[in-house]
Amino acid sequence: MEAGLSLTILYVADLAKATAFYDAAFGFHNNIDLPQYVEYQLNAGACLGLMPQGNTRHFLGDERGARRPSDGCPRGEVYLLVADVEAAVARLLAAGAECTSPLARRDWGDRAAYFLDHDGYVVAVAQPAGEKRLT
Repeated sequence: MEAGLSLTILYVADLAKATAFYDAAFGFHNNIDLPQYVEYQLNAGACLGLMPQGNTRHFLGDERGARRPSDGCPRGEVYLLVADVEAAVARLLAAGAECTSPLARRDWGDRAAYFLDHDGYVVAVAQPAGEKRLT
């Protein structure tokens, strides 16, 4: 199996608030900005999308479409390899993210810090160990 562009979409409670958070925390290039969807180009092969939770009901059904990560354990994680992990941590804190695990060397070698965004998703920023590519 072969795959091309990688797209991760987070279902958010308030699209404007989530967009403001990700703009402040990372400053990614915003390549789609619609009232019902925002998408950031992370690099040549990966995008991060934000969609209002209510828009998921048409493909998840009413019950599942009403659930949110903040209703319990987070259901997803965005793990970003960054060149300057200290600066990424500072931006996340300034954007109002809740730090759940401070910057530390992890068992797999990366230096990483973990946060919750305003919708309860886990956002990790990491300085890669070894030869991991940032692009």
